[in-house]
Amino acid sequence: MPPENDERTERARLRWRCRRGTRELDTLLVGFFDQRYESLSESDKRLFSQLLELPDPDLHDYLLGWYEAADPGMARLLERIRGL
Repeated sequence: MPPENDERTERARLRWRCRRGTRELDTLLVGFFDQRYESLSESDKRLFSQLLELPDPDLHDYLLGWYEAADPGMARLLERIRGL
């Protein structure tokens, strides 16, 4: 499979993972993905993928600012998502 197909498949997979089933999370994550994902650095793209690994309750708390990430890069990414 050509590399561009791999990238499209990975992008589609990530976008699907942004859909969490709650309006708040879906709005924040899908909106951010559609509007800003392509402009992220490779390290921030990896952090975004790691963020999507979190269970929904934890993800909700981080995205709504109830908890702060200890990792500065993740904290910066969360701020960018919240600022959308």
